Amino acid sequence: MKTRFFRILGMAIAMVAFSANVFGQNFATSAASARIIAPIAISKSADLHFGTITKAAGTVTVTPAGGRSTTGPGLSALLPLHSAAAFTVTGETGFTYTISLSAGPITITDGTNTMSVDGFTTTPNGTGTLTGGTQALTLGATLTVTGGAAQPSGLYTNANAVTVTVNYN
Repeated sequence: MKTRFFRILGMAIAMVAFSANVFGQNFATSAASARIIAPIAISKSADLHFGTITKAAGTVTVTPAGGRSTTGPGLSALLPLHSAAAFTVTGETGFTYTISLSAGPITITDGTNTMSVDGFTTTPNGTGTLTGGTQALTLGATLTVTGGAAQPSGLYTNANAVTVTVNYN
């Protein structure tokens, strides 16, 4: 009888001990949500063009704003037909994004002969903000005419010269 009494007493004590832990617990819940935004995109509206230049050693720089300057004796930019590359970035209004460029320098060629393009810069520079869901982005660079007076005449191009990548911050 005593053994049975102690067994029941032991089970009762165990039940009380375990039930005290259950009442000592607490919990919280979390809601789940997601926001869908417009994807970021970039489209080209104008290529980078250094214009028509004379045969001479030096550089031609086109700024993101579209200005052009030359360095080097005898190098001159003849026609005003030059342009910065122009792009339109679209996405979610008010969001910021980063701008990255493929590594330079790049080479432009007439099929046989080459010249080097380097010093790429953009406006905006590094990051931009999509006001109204869009922003203009322009790109400039510097062309180096290394052959001087011996640089063969021709149209020098590179269809995939520089890659502009944009990503949301």
